[in-house]
Amino acid sequence: MRVLIEITSMFELGGGTGFVGRALTQLLRSRGHEVTVVSRRPGKDQITWDELSRLGLPPCEGAVNLAGENVLNPLRRWSEDFRQEVVTSRVETTKTLAKAIAEADHPPRSWVLVTGVGYYRPSHTTKYTENSPGGDFDFFSRLVTRWEAEARVPEQTTRQVVVRSGVVLGRDGGAIAQMLWPFRLGLGGPIASGLQPFPWIHVTDLAGIVVHALEHEGVGGILNGVAPSAVTTSNGDFARALGSALRRPAILPLPGFVVSAVFGPERSVMLLEGQRVVPRRTLESGYRFAFPDLPSAIRDILS
Repeated sequence: MRVLIEITSMFELGGGTGFVGRALTQLLRSRGHEVTVVSRRPGKDQITWDELSRLGLPPCEGAVNLAGENVLNPLRRWSEDFRQEVVTSRVETTKTLAKAIAEADHPPRSWVLVTGVGYYRPSHTTKYTENSPGGDFDFFSRLVTRWEAEARVPEQTTRQVVVRSGVVLGRDGGAIAQMLWPFRLGLGGPIASGLQPFPWIHVTDLAGIVVHALEHEGVGGILNGVAPSAVTTSNGDFARALGSALRRPAILPLPGFVVSAVFGPERSVMLLEGQRVVPRRTLESGYRFAFPDLPSAIRDILS
């Protein structure tokens, strides 16, 4: 299978597209698939966005979009310009790729878009499955709704899958990469109360779900990209598990007002609140998680 994947270098900051894209590319190639990358620059096994727009979709059996500017980049102030970059990096790339798929003489058999669990309203008690409502209560939920809407193509030609990902954990990027040094120095701990849900997934499993969706004709619609045990995991649980694995204390909380001051009230919600998300359809589709629980995931990342 030849798979077209969007992993542009401009989105590598903070472990976003580059982090997940590298894991996905490696997994696909290990399973005998060829991969073409859409990038701002030409290169081996790459095409540019301009070429995609002008020349159309190259022959492929599957397409994947992982695009998205890193929302939680602490070096970027939450300004109107940055807010627009966050939207454009997701919506416009998805629109471009969906248009190319719809206009292709030989459309791919499968088309996978990775979005986020920010679609679901934060709650300490509600458990969300793929059928749960959401998508219209704040900036990020409305962004996911618009993002997913732009991905729609004629279903009679291309099977569509949307993976709503939680916080991605991995060795070479993602959330843990930004937290390791404070924890190693004994300065780690929960964010605010630590009681907020922490919907997480190991990068191996996020890549695995995407490949599972590409390879299995019976998989379609929405899949929640979170570990099975994430539904009962809190931010405090994560901090204690990471501290334990590093043999360091994890008792110094990061005050909520500091988080709000650094990230602004609109995006600090992503850290101060959370969703209890269940990967019901993901499990029903036959996917088996390599890292279903937090201790095994953290052990693998720190090994």
